[in-house]
Amino acid sequence: MQRTRHAYGDDPSQYGDLHLPRAGTPRGVVVVVHGGFWRAPYTAASLGTPLAADLAARGWAAWNLEYRRVGTGPGSGGGTPATFDDVAAGIDHLATLGLATSTVVTLGHSAGGHLATWAAARGRFGWPEEVPVTHVISQAGVLDLRATDAAGLSDGAVRELLGHPPTEADARYDPAQQLPLAVPVWCVHAPDDADVPISQSREYVERAAAAGAEAALVEVDGGHFAVIDPGSPAWARQLAILDRISPARAG
Repeated sequence: MQRTRHAYGDDPSQYGDLHLPRAGTPRGVVVVVHGGFWRAPYTAASLGTPLAADLAARGWAAWNLEYRRVGTGPGSGGGTPATFDDVAAGIDHLATLGLATSTVVTLGHSAGGHLATWAAARGRFGWPEEVPVTHVISQAGVLDLRATDAAGLSDGAVRELLGHPPTEADARYDPAQQLPLAVPVWCVHAPDDADVPISQSREYVERAAAAGAEAALVEVDGGHFAVIDPGSPAWARQLAILDRISPARAG
């Protein structure tokens, strides 16, 4: 596996780590978007690296994307719209890395699931979209900002991100208000998730189906974090989804 770091902006948090297979043409690109309720202490290096390394070992180009986050200290400077600007710019930076971008899967955990799903609609809401997202895998994603705020998840995290309570006026930031998407979405979630309730995924999939979009709920075991454990059955379920998107090449 080869890993190189590439800046897509001037801020220390505007970078991605590109993990490539040791040999051969990648099966496609997976953009790994870490979670942590958009807050500065949580990083791509700690949360995204194990997944990116495993994906590269399986033949994918994995783009472990960092972005500015809310709060203070290293990694801060995010919020609305900076965090969204970074994710959009980071994905578009793939066009400069010499990769084929016909298959670009965003894979995001928790708040990263929110950003991974949002990124598939970003072009409709005023962000550049030089590299479109073709598939989304949301790992216990925060997919409805208004429901998240109403439930009081993570001590007002949505209000920290937006700078105010979420409303219908925040549709450009809220996946639940962006349906239908033009690309398929898999919502991988554990019923026993104590951090982000599975209702976030269930209701998103129900609304997507009603809107004529392609979305599927994939229920797994292991709470909030099994979905980002490369040794877990929950991760194996996600690898099976990726195999459907782009089968592994023989040899």
